[in-house]
Amino acid sequence: MPVLPNQRHEFFAQHLAKGKSADQAYQDAGYREHRSNAARLSANEHIQSRVAELLERAAKKTEVTIESLVAQLDEVLALAIETKQVSGAVSAIKEKAVLLGLRVEKSERTNKNDVRQLTDEELNVELAAIRSTLGRGRGETKRSALPH
Repeated sequence: MPVLPNQRHEFFAQHLAKGKSADQAYQDAGYREHRSNAARLSANEHIQSRVAELLERAAKKTEVTIESLVAQLDEVLALAIETKQVSGAVSAIKEKAVLLGLRVEKSERTNKNDVRQLTDEELNVELAAIRSTLGRGRGETKRSALPH
C-alpha cells in the first residue's frame, strides 16, 4: 500500500507503527484530542493496512541473517587484505567459518571452584595443597589445622 492520500491519516499510521497509543498518535497527527475518534480511526482498514506495511518494512530493514553477516564479513575481509592486516583477515575468516557451521568454537563451562564437581581423589589433592599452604603460612612444618 502506498503512502495514504490523507496526510494526517499517514502521520497517524506512522505514529501507530512507532508504538504510540491511538490517542497520542491522533494528537501527533494534528487532530484535537478525542478518544473515540482516535479509536475509530485506528480500527479503519486502510490505517491498519498501512501500519502493517510500515511494520513489515521496519522488520526487513533490521533483519539480520547469516547471509547479511557473511556479506559484512566479506567486506571486512576484503578491507583487511587491502590494508595488509593479516590478523584482521584471519579473524574475519574464522568468524565466517563459525557462522557457516564449518568451525565450532568450544568453551569450557565448568566452574573450577565448585568442589561438588571434583572426584574424591581430586578433592584430596586440593585439600593437601591447602594444608601445605596453610602450614607454610603459619611457619608450621608438620601438620596444618585442617583435619585429614
